[in-house]
Amino acid sequence: MAEKNIKSMKLYNHVDRAYRELEEVGIDRESPLSVEDLQGVDQWHYHGHDAVARAAELLNLGPDSRVAEVGSGMGGPARFLADKTGCHVTALELQPDLNDLAIDLTARCSLGDRVTHLCGDVLDGHLAGGRFDAVVSWLALYHIADRDALFAQVADAIKPGGGLYVEDIGRRGAFTPSEKELLEVMLFGQCTPTQEEYRQDLAKAGFDTIEIEDMTADWSHFTNRRLQDYRAKMDRHERVQGPEVAQALDEFYGAVDNLFQGGNLAGFRITAQKS
Repeated sequence: MAEKNIKSMKLYNHVDRAYRELEEVGIDRESPLSVEDLQGVDQWHYHGHDAVARAAELLNLGPDSRVAEVGSGMGGPARFLADKTGCHVTALELQPDLNDLAIDLTARCSLGDRVTHLCGDVLDGHLAGGRFDAVVSWLALYHIADRDALFAQVADAIKPGGGLYVEDIGRRGAFTPSEKELLEVMLFGQCTPTQEEYRQDLAKAGFDTIEIEDMTADWSHFTNRRLQDYRAKMDRHERVQGPEVAQALDEFYGAVDNLFQGGNLAGFRITAQKS
């Protein structure tokens, strides 16, 4: 997966906008931070801290847990898990600029002893060796086309009996040509399986007790509301971020809303256990 290609997804550009959002509320680039300070800035999935807390509950995470996150972005979920449960998280992110930002924010939250940031591709074996009690991921696995290789690596990372928690997108029906273009360019979508295909991929990799919750209706509502709220404050966003960044995010949020409203994009919350 080439790092340059994923930048077609406008959410992943101008990542230093996180600093401008913090400066807008009076936090400069050197000040200490808390996990709460970053809420609304470092959680790019749906429902923010609530979704991550749900994962911690389902996986029964605690201070002795070792967790790996695939596609960790600027590190929001990893920091939340470490801060709230005391677990240690290895956060793997493909994109160097996001990884560098994550390292800085984690250090400023004084969580460097519990969150280890790695820059690299999960397919290259960075998490291998059965070292983790759980693997988690939020809206990242659909960027990876080779599902057999992906889930082989994920399974290899987890101890026998360990858990998997994933939030990801897939498909309900056949995408139209315009939807395919939006998905491939604006979301860098490389693989969007049906619910049953997702289940089969996990079973093939050695997972059982697979539970898949259909989040499509919930996420469709969430992303539509997100777009409306963003556009209602466009003057503010252009002032804080500049017109180019504000427009890019508007286009991204619009593309996601378009896809969900079309009825063919699906959202899944997945839990499983390694056999």
